Amino acid sequence: MEIRIRTIREKENEYIEIGCHKVDPTVEELVRFIKSRRGNIEAYREEKQYRIPLVDIFYVESVDDRTFIYLEHDCYEAKKRLYEFEELLSERQFVRISKSVIVNLMKVEAIKPALNGRFLCLLENKEKVIISRKYVPEVKEKLQK
Repeated sequence: MEIRIRTIREKENEYIEIGCHKVDPTVEELVRFIKSRRGNIEAYREEKQYRIPLVDIFYVESVDDRTFIYLEHDCYEAKKRLYEFEELLSERQFVRISKSVIVNLMKVEAIKPALNGRFLCLLENKEKVIISRKYVPEVKEKLQK
C-alpha cells in the first residue's frame, strides 16, 4: 500500500482520502482509528476554560468527587464525572483501568505485572498508573482490537 501526503493551502479544509479496491476490515479499522483521534474536551485551570484535544490526554482521574485531566506535563479539572468520560471515550482508544482512572492507550509505553494480579502501566511521560485486577480483562480486550 502506498501512502501519499499532500500539503494544501491554509484556506482549504483538511481531509483524509483512502483509495481502495474494496472496503475491508483493514480499511474500516483505519477509519475508526482516524475518527477516534478527533475531538476536544472542555477543561478548566485557574478559572480559565480550555479545549483539550483528545490526542493530548494521557489519563483522566477522579479524586474526592473532582475529575482531573492529565496531559504530558499539565493537569486540568473537568466538570464531567468519570463515568461520563467513560461513555464519551468508549469508542476511542481510552479504557478504564481502575475505579478512578481512565487511560489513553495511545500514550501507554509499557504494561507489566505488579502484585496481586494488578498491572503497572507506564505512560510515555514516564508516569505510572495501576491497572486494577478487576479491569485487566477489559484492558486486554481493548488492546487486542
